[in-house]
Amino acid sequence: MAEGKLTPLEEEALKRKERLKALKRKHETGGDSVEEPQKIENPTPLPKPKFRSYKPQDESLKESVMPSAKPADVAEEVKEQLAAADSRVVMDDLDITTLAPRKPDWDLKRDVAKKLEKLEKRTQRAIAELIRDRLRLEQGDDLASAVNAGARAQLAEAKDDDD
Repeated sequence: MAEGKLTPLEEEALKRKERLKALKRKHETGGDSVEEPQKIENPTPLPKPKFRSYKPQDESLKESVMPSAKPADVAEEVKEQLAAADSRVVMDDLDITTLAPRKPDWDLKRDVAKKLEKLEKRTQRAIAELIRDRLRLEQGDDLASAVNAGARAQLAEAKDDDD
């Protein structure tokens, strides 16, 4: 790049270097006077704040408060769009239940359903095996009393699981 032409970034870098040198000189001499670095020729004005939802306490900033937005009436616009629509939606054919949002855990239940079926089968097998074991232990007793004992034990287990 030619020496005469500097990009804006290079110009800013040179200005920054000059300011740092001036600060360094001030610190070394311990004096209060600092040579003024070159003033910026065209200072860019700072942007004015716009307060949409914040209410400033300072009086000078209150002029920047934007008026609160009021919702527009869209009823007329919707009526025009419905009147302009060629195809009409038949409300009888529209199933409202499909529009309702799903429960947040529907995907978890879907993924776990197969595993729960397997566990349910295993649980039923285990219960049947426990009943058979009790029947073998009580071979001398009546079959009906053994089944009743097994049912009572199963109810007791169910109550313990609920607690």
